[in-house]
Amino acid sequence: MSKRITLEELKSYLWNSAVLLRTHIDAGAYKQYIFPLMFFKRICDVYDEECVQILEEYDGDEEALEWEENHRFVVPKGYHWNDVRSVAENVGVAIVNAFRAIEKANIERLHGVFGDGAWTNKNRLPDELLKDLIEHFSTQTLSIENCPEDELGQGYEYLIKKFADDSGHTAQEFYTNRTVVHLMTEMLKPMSGESIYDPTCGSAGMLISSIAYLKEQGREWRNVSIYGQEINALTSAIGRMNLFLHGVKDFEIINDDILKNPAFIENGKLKQFDLVLANPPYSISQWDREAFAADKYGRNFLGTPNQNRADYAFIQHILKSLDPESGRCAILLPHGILNRHEESVMRTEMIKRDLVECVIGVGKNLFYNSPMEACILICRTNKPLSRRGHVLFINAKNHVTREGTESYLTHEQIKTIANAYDDFETKEGLCAVALSKDIESNNFSLAIPLYVTGAQQDTIDELSLSSCLTSWQENSEQLHRSYEELIDMLEGKVK
Repeated sequence: MSKRITLEELKSYLWNSAVLLRTHIDAGAYKQYIFPLMFFKRICDVYDEECVQILEEYDGDEEALEWEENHRFVVPKGYHWNDVRSVAENVGVAIVNAFRAIEKANIERLHGVFGDGAWTNKNRLPDELLKDLIEHFSTQTLSIENCPEDELGQGYEYLIKKFADDSGHTAQEFYTNRTVVHLMTEMLKPMSGESIYDPTCGSAGMLISSIAYLKEQGREWRNVSIYGQEINALTSAIGRMNLFLHGVKDFEIINDDILKNPAFIENGKLKQFDLVLANPPYSISQWDREAFAADKYGRNFLGTPNQNRADYAFIQHILKSLDPESGRCAILLPHGILNRHEESVMRTEMIKRDLVECVIGVGKNLFYNSPMEACILICRTNKPLSRRGHVLFINAKNHVTREGTESYLTHEQIKTIANAYDDFETKEGLCAVALSKDIESNNFSLAIPLYVTGAQQDTIDELSLSSCLTSWQENSEQLHRSYEELIDMLEGKVK
């Protein structure tokens, strides 16, 4: 008999599905199998729930069950969860066939959403294991009555974080610390009817945070337009499932490389959005710098970044994607973008154009397997008159809570930082407002300790061993790349 599932029951139910995979596949691959299976179960249970409601509404007329407009998603005959559950052999083949049939029947919304996991590899996923997974998921009914969208969304987010905790080095690519995301959302304050965009959306956590903000404020959220792009196909699929499970319907998530192939184009130009939230990959060196230097969308309007660090390529893409009147963004970035010499020309131009509104330095250890400190860069295309020619610097490095191995921002810490941004005034030891001429006198450096009293930069002695190792590794990799380029150049001359 089905019943309302508590959040704790849901979390246990979802995590125990992953436990079944232990010893069979690497923890980093859990998400490739658990998320699609969970989504498949949800689609089928909601479809069954709709069928009951349809028969009641249409006085038992079974023809109404076939009308697509009566269902969120179509489940073709023979490809329901129960059909797969009844299969005894070649279970992986049955799963794949059901996935493809459902994608085809809902081509505009679900194309590719189930990913391309190796379901038919019996060495990795024998029939017995898949049967155990299916039976485990069958112990609960994931209908909307039993598991409302907000609660299932919370359970899904819990699972995303658990997979990040369990998978180690692969975590950062699809999971950003949610308390930092909540801070960014709190500062940008999404509004009903706006367009919201994340060019490196991962599992769509930032987009969902914007929707959650509106719900908490009691404002209409169904009229918000959601857009995202993600280079990793699996992570893109996870993001789409995440949005569906949170009840979001009006969205577009595209799987492609944002620097190489931006997906959202209008009249030959980048589509512009009211609000952009992003956590781009940090300081990547594998990108097409040559193409960006001649970008047909004009995204190199500040300059072309060094091959070894694409940070300002992402920044410029985001700035170019902002609506000229309402556009504002919050970008989570490495601290180096604030004062690295190699990016000084681009940083100078960005400041001269008065695009930078606020710089926030957040604490260490908020990111998986990295002790690094990051910063949040807030830009606005049309600042309020009182903020024009001014930049607010916030030193929030000590506003972080550490419990065991986990670091996060409490609700109070988020409020403290967000209130400092709203007030936009100097507060001893926390924040300071600087004029453009002050920044110019510091060679256009945005390093927070130059402006906020008491915000000291770490000395070498204060750096942790892991911080030193991270820095050494970055320098070592850069030296190695330069050496390889030199060898290639010399070999080319010899030939």
